[in-house]
Amino acid sequence: MNAKNQNELHQLSNAHLDALEEETIFILREVAAAFERPALLFSGGKDSLVMLKCAEKAFGVGRIPYPLLMIDTGHNYSEVTDFRDARAKELGAELIVRSVEDSMKRGTVRLSRPDEPRNAHQSVTLLEAIEEFRFDALMGGARRDEEKARAKERIFSHRDSFGQWQPKSQRPELWSLFNTKLQPGEHFRVFPISNWTELDVWQYIARESIALPSIYYSHVRDVVDRKGLLVPVTDLTPPRAGEEVVQRQVRFRTVGDITCTCPVESTAATPQDIVIETLAADISERGATRMDDQTSDASMEKRKKEGYF
Repeated sequence: MNAKNQNELHQLSNAHLDALEEETIFILREVAAAFERPALLFSGGKDSLVMLKCAEKAFGVGRIPYPLLMIDTGHNYSEVTDFRDARAKELGAELIVRSVEDSMKRGTVRLSRPDEPRNAHQSVTLLEAIEEFRFDALMGGARRDEEKARAKERIFSHRDSFGQWQPKSQRPELWSLFNTKLQPGEHFRVFPISNWTELDVWQYIARESIALPSIYYSHVRDVVDRKGLLVPVTDLTPPRAGEEVVQRQVRFRTVGDITCTCPVESTAATPQDIVIETLAADISERGATRMDDQTSDASMEKRKKEGYF
């Protein structure tokens, strides 16, 4: 590719990212104008950091008009939670953390076995936080390319008074006009980067020089190969009988509960490297990294109907 073609491709890419950023900023401002008690879900992961960058551009540093909310399973990677806390402090933003472990102490979450993944149980803690703070809109970094159920959802997704989603009775969204009418006890889930892809996210991270937790980049980690997934060896995910522990150079495409999130083999050490890897990927990030998405019993649509984000 000659220099002229490279320059044209760069301009085209920037125009595409500019359009996505403009839409996201519009949605973030629309939420601030339409709702009384919104919150922005912030895990410290790449998607929420992209959304937070757009919020900075929408309102200015230190002027984000809603709190950041984290539902913590208690099984998160410390690199991510430490980065989350530091970033919120840097922005001067209010950070609210609610824990699945507190729900377990209250008896509203009960595990079937001690080592059961807690990821799906976040729904209960999230609904408790909504009731506690009377949130009427929650913004999250879910994208339509992640999973089939998420592709069904509107940008402004209505939830009934039980926090449930009805996929067959969603409100139309024509010409960026959003129906934000609520009855008492109801709320909205809002997805400002719904139209972004994993590739868009990494191109934007590269363009905006967005800092990320270190585990998103290549590093050496002990893993075991389990049904094609590289399961990290931790106190929560020890090797099973007969499994061989090996060291691999890996990175995380997505981060979440340690008990269900796996890395992929990679030597990518920069956002630009990851853009190249993503262009060649033929498996979605959830399909390649999530142990809890491997069975139909744990379908995303079922979880979302029950209140999962």
